[in-house]
Amino acid sequence: MSVDITMVAKNTPGAGIKDYEAQIDMVALRAFRLKRLQAELRRLDLGGAVLYDPINVRYATGSRQMAVWSLHNACRYAFVPAEGKPVLFEFDAVGALQAARALESIGEVRPAIMWFYFVAGGKADERAVQWADEIADLVKERCGGNHRIAFDHLDYKGVALLQDRGITVTDAQMPVERARAVKGPEEIACMNVCISVCETGMARMHEALKPGLTENALWSILHQTNIEMGGEWIETRLLASGGRTNPWFQECGERMIRPGDLIAFDTDLIGPFGYCADISRTFHCGPGKPSEEQKTLYKLSVEQIEHNMALLKPGMSFRELVEKSWRIPNAYAANAYPLYHGVGMADEWPAIVHRGEMDKLTDPDDVMLENMTICVESYIGADSGAEGVKMEQQVLITENGYQLLSTYPYDEALLS
Repeated sequence: MSVDITMVAKNTPGAGIKDYEAQIDMVALRAFRLKRLQAELRRLDLGGAVLYDPINVRYATGSRQMAVWSLHNACRYAFVPAEGKPVLFEFDAVGALQAARALESIGEVRPAIMWFYFVAGGKADERAVQWADEIADLVKERCGGNHRIAFDHLDYKGVALLQDRGITVTDAQMPVERARAVKGPEEIACMNVCISVCETGMARMHEALKPGLTENALWSILHQTNIEMGGEWIETRLLASGGRTNPWFQECGERMIRPGDLIAFDTDLIGPFGYCADISRTFHCGPGKPSEEQKTLYKLSVEQIEHNMALLKPGMSFRELVEKSWRIPNAYAANAYPLYHGVGMADEWPAIVHRGEMDKLTDPDDVMLENMTICVESYIGADSGAEGVKMEQQVLITENGYQLLSTYPYDEALLS
C-alpha cells in the first residue's frame, strides 16, 4: 500500500518496514522516475542516455554504490534507452553486482569498463576503445536506429571514439534535470523522511549550542545525526558564527562561538533514500538576549522568506516571481542572495536569481509546475556589516499554491 501524501509534512512516514501501516512504495518510486526520464528523452528525439553522475544513475535505476567516490571516479554508469529498461554498468565487485541485480528497474547488469587513469594506467586508451564499442553495440541493439545519445559526463576521448562509431553525442543534463523537477508522491514522502532527519539534527545542534563550542563541533552534530538515521552525506560546510556570518559563504572552522553570536548554517543534507533537505537557519548563542541589530536582520530575513513563499503557485513564470519578489533594502543589496532553486536528490533546476540580477535569469519564461519542490532563500547582511542572517525554507508547489515541508520554527527571541 502506497503512502498518502495529504498534509505530507505532518504525516511523514517512518523509514522502517511495518505490516500495519502504509509504507513508501519503492517500486512505484523507481517506475515514476524512469518514466519521466524516458518521456524527456523521447520529447527531445534522443535514442537514449548514458549517465555517470551518481545522482542521475540513482534517479534512473534506483541503484546506489559509493556515491561520493563515483562523483570523481568514472567507475559506474547507466545506459538508459528511450524505451525499455536500463543497463547498469556496475563497479566490478561481487557485492555491488549482486545488489544491483536485485532491482526490478534494471534490465541488465554488466561490469563497468573503467578507463580513467587511476585504474587503467597505461591501458586507458585500450579500455576506452572497449567501452566505446560496447556503448555503440547497445545503441544499435536498443535505440531503434536513433543514434542521438545524451551524456551527462564524457571527456574528449570518449566523444571522439563514439563519433567514429556513428553516434551523435549530446547533453543529458537538461533532460535529466527537467525530468527530476516534478516529483511523484513517493518522492515527496522520501523527501519528508529526509527533512525529518535533518530537522532532528538541527534541534540537536540548537540544544548543544553554547559558548566555547567550535563551529566544527557544532556542524559535526548534523553529520552524526544524518549517518545515524540512514542518511548519506552533506554537500557543503556552510556554518559560520559571529563576524564570519558576513559575508555569507564562509566554511566552518575552529572558531570558538562566543556569547551573543549569531550562528548561521545551510544544511545541504543528502539524507535517507538519497533525497535532499536544504534548509537554513540562524541561531543566537546565549546567555543574554539578541541585540536590536541582530533582531532587525532576522526580522527582515523572515519577511523576505514569507513574502517570496506567498508568491509561489503553478503557472507563475520565473520572470514574474523575480519581478514581484520582496525588495531588498539598499543597505543589504550588495550581499543579496538568489531567491529560489529546485531541490530533489540534490539542488536542482531551476535557479532563480534575485531582482538585482534579472539579466542573469536563464529561463525567464519557464513556469512553476505543480509538484515541483522548491527552496526559498534569504540572506540579510549589510556590506561590511558585523553579522548576517541566512534563512531557507523547503516547499512543495501544490494545485493552489505551496505547502511548507520544512517545519523547524523561527527563533522567537530574534523575532520578539
